[in-house]
This record gives sequence, C-alpha cells and structure tokens, in this order.
Amino acid sequence: MVTHRIDQAAVIAALRGAAPYIRLYKGKIFVIKAGGAVFGDAAQTRALIEQIAILHHLGIRVVLVHGGGPQLDEMQRSLGIEPRMVRGRRVTDDRSIDATTMVLNGLINTRILASCRELGVDAVGLSGVDAGLVRASRRPPVRMDGESVDYGFVGDIVSIDTAVLRKQLDAGLMPVVSPVSSDDSGMVLNINADTVAASIGAALGAEKLILCTGAPGILERRDDPRSLVSYTDLAGLRRLEQAGSLEGGMLPKASAIESAIRGGVRRVHVISYDVRDSVLAEVFTNEGTGTLIVADIKGLTPAEQHPEAAAP
Repeated sequence: MVTHRIDQAAVIAALRGAAPYIRLYKGKIFVIKAGGAVFGDAAQTRALIEQIAILHHLGIRVVLVHGGGPQLDEMQRSLGIEPRMVRGRRVTDDRSIDATTMVLNGLINTRILASCRELGVDAVGLSGVDAGLVRASRRPPVRMDGESVDYGFVGDIVSIDTAVLRKQLDAGLMPVVSPVSSDDSGMVLNINADTVAASIGAALGAEKLILCTGAPGILERRDDPRSLVSYTDLAGLRRLEQAGSLEGGMLPKASAIESAIRGGVRRVHVISYDVRDSVLAEVFTNEGTGTLIVADIKGLTPAEQHPEAAAP
C-alpha cells in the first residue's frame, strides 16, 4: 500500500510562524469587504469563505461586507437597463433600486450564508437597513467634468449604529452585511460597499480593513502587475491618485481607505481573491500578497518594511 503523508515539519513550522499573529489578533475586529465577482464562482466563493472561517475559528471577530456588481449588471441588463458608472460609482435609478435590493440582500447575501453553513461558521445576514445599522441620506446631484450627475437612489452615510453588530459578535456570530440602506423616511438607498466597509471599520475601531478585489493590489502602473505597491501611506496614496495610477473602481476604494484610516482603522489591505490563500497570507505573514496602507509609513515595523530580511 502506498500512502501520501503531509510534510509534518512544514505544517509545524507554519503553525509556529502564525502563533504570534494569532496571539496578537485574537479578539480583535477585522472588517473584510469582498467584491461581487468572487461570488459568481462557487469554487472561489468557497475558497474565500474557507479563509474567513479560519480567522473566525481562531477567535478573530470578523464582519464581512459584500458587493455584487457583476450580478447587478446582469440583472439590470435582463430588465433592459444599461448599467452606468461615474468615477467608479454606480448610478441607481428608480428601476434599478429594486434589482439592487434583490441581488444584494437576496442572491449574494444568501449565497454567502450558505457557504458559511457548509464551513461551520455561524453567520447572520444583515443589511444597512437592519436595526438602523447604516443611517444614510440621498446623495444630491453633483457637478462633475462640467455636467450635473444625479446618482439617483444612492446614499451617503450619515452614521453607523454598531450596536447590532456588537451583539452578533459578542454572541459568537459573524455578521454578513449588504450595503443596501435607507434614509429616515424609509427610502431604500444603494451605497458603495467599500464605503460601507470603511465606515463600519472606523465605527467599530477595527484592527484591519481588508479589501478583496480582482486586482492584485494597488499598482503604480495600471497595466503592469509587476508594479504592485507593497506598502504605502495616505500621502503616498494621494500621490498615486494624482499620477493617474488609480481609476475606475479603485477611486472609491482610495476614498474608503483614507476614510477608514482617518477614522482609526490601523491597517488597510488591498488584496486579490484570485491569489491562493491571499487573506491568510496577508494576515499571518509579513510578506503578504497585496498592498498595505497605513496613516504614516514611519509606523510600520522594520519586518513589515523589509519582510525578506525578517524571514528565517
């Protein structure tokens, strides 16, 4: 009989390497935002939730915020509505808001919860409407590139009531949050998921905000994956934006990153869900896989700035 044995030394070494991070992060809050594209593929969905499940079972208090852009595009087109984006943000008219609610609160949220059940994570689905979690106001028309842009039923966040999230976390549950919200009159509003995740992270005093996207991280040259920025700070992020390195969906991400850090989130990570085990590598190694953003680079440890020198 031929048996296949795992490399026990490698497993033990990995556990020893992760132990300091487990001690550091146990009991801390991580807000993880995942774009809708990852939830269009069952294998990718499972791979992401599997990593999040490990964090949850290790005692890290995770809040998962999700988008649903590709699924919403598909739904809108099936209704004869052509999706419109302005500087990476979706315009939501009166025909689109119902589709938005169905896709985000229904399809995507339920799909994530089902995957959590399979992996033994006690998760609960929420939206910004639930218990007044996200209080919003309808965004007024804005002047952009010489024209007036009306985003329609799109909300700007007024405040976050974290009580419902803390109750779930204290009960050992993992909240899975859709970014759909409403104003005080009950008008349903769509809010950018990165913005919601950043605001929740700041309100909860999260240790980390992790943005899982289709990009490998933040690139200095948009078409060159080799130009990945390993780490930067808010000043560096602004320089990248001024240089034209950020476009499309990365623009609201940059705004969300700055908002989160200024709100008290210590570290923000932009990683790719296409990279194997990217969440675990970003959390449990100094090297990581994507881009780390902090308020000031001077606050990074030498090991974070030069992980190759710290490697055993």
